[in-house]
Amino acid sequence: MIPWWDVPILIALGLLAGGLAGLLGIGGGLIFAPLLLWLDLPPHQALATSSFAIVPTALASTVTHLRSGHLPARPGLAIGLAAFGSAFLFGGLAGVVSGWVLLAMQTLMYIVLALCVRVRPEQEEATDEDIDSRAPLLAATGCIAGWTAGMLGLGGGLVMVPLMNGAIAVPIHLAVRLSSLAVLCSASAASLQFLHESRGVPLMGLLLGGVAAFAAQWTASRLDRFDAAVLVRCLRGLAVVLALDSSRRALQIWLG
Repeated sequence: MIPWWDVPILIALGLLAGGLAGLLGIGGGLIFAPLLLWLDLPPHQALATSSFAIVPTALASTVTHLRSGHLPARPGLAIGLAAFGSAFLFGGLAGVVSGWVLLAMQTLMYIVLALCVRVRPEQEEATDEDIDSRAPLLAATGCIAGWTAGMLGLGGGLVMVPLMNGAIAVPIHLAVRLSSLAVLCSASAASLQFLHESRGVPLMGLLLGGVAAFAAQWTASRLDRFDAAVLVRCLRGLAVVLALDSSRRALQIWLG
């Protein structure tokens, strides 16, 4: 059961996570996982519950992007299938890794991505034809998302958006849209694995994700109104804050 005094906190932070999910192409796990750890769930349980919450959040963003007609089919299929398959592969490995190691991996990932994301001049960005031809690279990016979902309880958006925007030169607004789809696929696969292993708290995850879905749909529908530089600064700032938090938690578990 969820203590009644935790419900307002879950709702408030669910709205925050959903707003960021629709805006930045993340699944909300960057907010969900630290919140669940703060509510005293063990790391493995918190990361599994985070995956349950990501599914409805990412679904709301993805449906909004599909309705807008701005989500290309071939790149979306490549990154989505790769994310789904790799999440199944890595989901079974998370249970054999120590909690502090999982948090340390999160910290390293956040630091690297804070350094990678940047605003690209328009002339450096890939065209639609270029993006279609880079489906294999997008599939590789989706595999990374599957790793973060399966092992770290994160949808992988904070990984994929900087990689697509930086290494593959995908315009950041399109990177956000493709990321939302891949996050949905990777989190769905990871959640099926966690349900099979009886890990996590599905009811708590669905409460968080259901609330977040409303905010995610609202911000996703207004994505084009935000300047690329604003999105980059938000991604970078979020990565730095979360790197500090996860490193602190990893150190506490390791020393304890």
